Amino acid sequence: MPRPWYPIETERLLIRPFEEADLEDLFAIQNRPDVARYLYWAPRSREEVRQVLSERIPPPGMDADGDVLDLAAVLRGSGVLVGSLVLFLRSVDQGQGEIGFVIHPAYQGQGLAAEGARELLKVGFDGLGLHRIYGRCDGRNAASAKLMERLGMRREAHLIENEMVKGEWTDELIFAVLQTEWGASSHGPG
Repeated sequence: MPRPWYPIETERLLIRPFEEADLEDLFAIQNRPDVARYLYWAPRSREEVRQVLSERIPPPGMDADGDVLDLAAVLRGSGVLVGSLVLFLRSVDQGQGEIGFVIHPAYQGQGLAAEGARELLKVGFDGLGLHRIYGRCDGRNAASAKLMERLGMRREAHLIENEMVKGEWTDELIFAVLQTEWGASSHGPG
């Protein structure tokens, strides 16, 4: 499958592979309890972030089920790392992908996650030829749910207490968009 050319440029972001120099900025995001609250992992130590970063450099090809494209979202001009944008290749045979995003709280509410996630959807649909891309979030994470709706993703499921996460039962929301819907919408090309 084709690979995206880096950096991917938006109005305000450069989306690129992670670099070793991103360690401190990534640590400043991933060590925060408010960032990790609705995620599967707890706030990470610097060493844990160093390990995560080493797994992201260089980004893998997107050829097999389970491949993950985890990219840095950097503000144009300043070069500040504001978050990460993730595209998982869930099934080559079924043309299924999953998106995810984590933005530093200081930069939330400015539309940066939506700007970056739109580019991931383009990579998935236009670059990888996926049929369907979905996103999941904790049922309490209203901001992520609203973002996926703004991206033109429809809510497909609300799973009640389906997972034990960090010692408590949590709901999960699932949103998705088909390639045909994306291409025909005002959110995607065409």
